[in-house]
Amino acid sequence: MALLLLGIVIFLGMHLVRVVAPGIRAGVIESRGKGTWMGLYALVSLVGLCLIIYGFGQARGETGILYNPPVFLRHIALLLMLFAFVFLAAGFLPAGRIAVAVKHPQILSIKIWALAHLLANGETSSVLLFGSFLAWAVILRISLKRRERAGEAVLPVFKSAGNDALAIVLGLVVFVLFIWKLHDWLIGVAPVVMG
Repeated sequence: MALLLLGIVIFLGMHLVRVVAPGIRAGVIESRGKGTWMGLYALVSLVGLCLIIYGFGQARGETGILYNPPVFLRHIALLLMLFAFVFLAAGFLPAGRIAVAVKHPQILSIKIWALAHLLANGETSSVLLFGSFLAWAVILRISLKRRERAGEAVLPVFKSAGNDALAIVLGLVVFVLFIWKLHDWLIGVAPVVMG
């Protein structure tokens, strides 16, 4: 559990530097250049992510259960994940109506992903991991609202409704792949147990 916690602190801490300590980011960029900051950001994030993955795998076998979700919550979680994949795809494409309407589709995707997994998993390690990411996404969204009001953050500008159709198709395809095999291959847990 300690490695999972350390990974969460490193990964989310690095992703919150701009929110909680913008001077650090600005100082590194000013003295060393943006490329150095981006390299440091990527390296620290990768270390944190690796610790999360390894630590979560270890912690799943060591931690207890805080709550036992009823089966219907697992069905709701599956439905929520479809929306999470669509919003994630919309965040990587030129803006369609989806991205313009939700403003920050990738952050919304993370919030939905975390909430869905909290609904479906009651193990201590899962609650720690997904609760941390949900809290991070909420903090980041609040920060972005403040930056928008200050004119520091740019909202997506509508390009084409075709990008919405593409986001829906991509999100659906990835969702089906995750249900079919990817989640089991990557995480070691099948989200839907057949037969």
